[in-house]
Amino acid sequence: MRPKVLLVEDSTSLAILYQQYVKDEPYDMFHVETGREAKAFIEKQLPQLVILDLKLPDTSGEEILDWIVANEFPISVVVATAHGSVDIAVTLIQKGADDFLEKPIQADRLKTSVRLHLKRAKLETLVNKMESEFDRTNFHGFIGSSLQMQAVYKTIESAAPTSASVFVHGESGTGKEVCAEAIHQQSTRANKPFVAINCGAIPKDLMESEIFGHVKGAFTGATTDRKGAAMQANGGTLFLDELCEMELEMQKKLLRFLQLGTFTPLGGSREIKVDCRIICATNRDPLQEVAEGRFREDLYYRVHVIPIDMPPLRERGHDIVTLANHFVKLYSKQDKKKFKGLSKDVEKYFLSYEWPGNVRQLQNIMRNIVVLNDGDYVEMAQLPPPLNTAVVTETKAIPQPQPVSAPQPVVDVEAHVTVVPTSQAETVPEQEPVSEAVVHETTTKPQTIRPMWQVERETIQNAIEYCDGNVLNAAVLLDLSPSTVYRKKQQWEQEEEQG
Repeated sequence: MRPKVLLVEDSTSLAILYQQYVKDEPYDMFHVETGREAKAFIEKQLPQLVILDLKLPDTSGEEILDWIVANEFPISVVVATAHGSVDIAVTLIQKGADDFLEKPIQADRLKTSVRLHLKRAKLETLVNKMESEFDRTNFHGFIGSSLQMQAVYKTIESAAPTSASVFVHGESGTGKEVCAEAIHQQSTRANKPFVAINCGAIPKDLMESEIFGHVKGAFTGATTDRKGAAMQANGGTLFLDELCEMELEMQKKLLRFLQLGTFTPLGGSREIKVDCRIICATNRDPLQEVAEGRFREDLYYRVHVIPIDMPPLRERGHDIVTLANHFVKLYSKQDKKKFKGLSKDVEKYFLSYEWPGNVRQLQNIMRNIVVLNDGDYVEMAQLPPPLNTAVVTETKAIPQPQPVSAPQPVVDVEAHVTVVPTSQAETVPEQEPVSEAVVHETTTKPQTIRPMWQVERETIQNAIEYCDGNVLNAAVLLDLSPSTVYRKKQQWEQEEEQG
């Protein structure tokens, strides 16, 4: 469909001239002479661009602009103003107009302006469409709207309708099984069984029986035939979690099953054919496992068709607070408590904490808090270990430039520790390793304990300042990953802009 441009101009001769200017352009220009006609056209046709004369027979162009802005129409407005009225045009731009054209409008200026504003309108429409499609806070059991999770949702949507094998990789607690279930629910197999097997939790002697089943008498204690997970998942999805934990001999049998779709139950003599989709997962590096001989290379390439990387919780930004609020409200409702969410201090601390156990750890923390405490909002004093551990016995100090003379101890009054610097040269090369300082706790009992997120933020910001804004050097001094420092710095800057 060709874009629509509405020309609001009371001079018919000028309107004809302008339409002649753009007759070969890839859009349609419509003309009305009054404000009443302009409003009626906009409500029915919703053009992408309006070229608006300031003086109309029944109203002013400014009044039409105010009406467009008040109704939040997704329309670009270009004001056509007489020579000498530029100040008025600037005022209207401040009120919501996008540009102005000075009369008499030249052909090239008109075509260029319309082309640019139509291109911008197209981009804005595309962005709005993408946001409506991908800015999701919930998706088949997932909670979170971070860019990392939006990418996961999109991959799931693309992979789910197919029969391709999916390999989910991520740290423990990131939601790999939730991802597998989401693929199943989004697929055409949603009304069929979803069967999950944790390969790391099953003894190696029982693995074959668990997956392929056994017949009566196959081994001591096998008193009846038993269907394995592959048979139970027939028509549906079989999820093999922690696949890299599987023994090599069993991997060989699994590969044959994946290639042929058939298996023989343990102790049986007849092959059985099933139709199930395979989804695998691991918290290890599968290529490293292949290189070290613990994971078959041919099996890796067979299951690693569509990879999905589950982001760790520490990289999901504000999803941490969203998830924490969800869990605290869920458990408060279950246990008849009054918690409504997190205090601001707890939110900030959660955003700076590393969450080594990811979503599973956060979920357990919130369960602990709700069970053992009461209140309207979760406070810092209610946090259980290890989150309430704010005493650091040893840390790396940011080196301070010292003269060649004997080093003097530096006392950090806030932290109540004495820092004894090692001897240094007068200058330190930018990329050279820096000697560590030893931190000794004094026997003086600290008068106040500051939240760890405050101490962490101050330490990182001091390091960046010491390195003249070089985040990479600061990360080296702090013994942190540069991506971690960049992420925290960006998060704090966003908080300052918002607050």
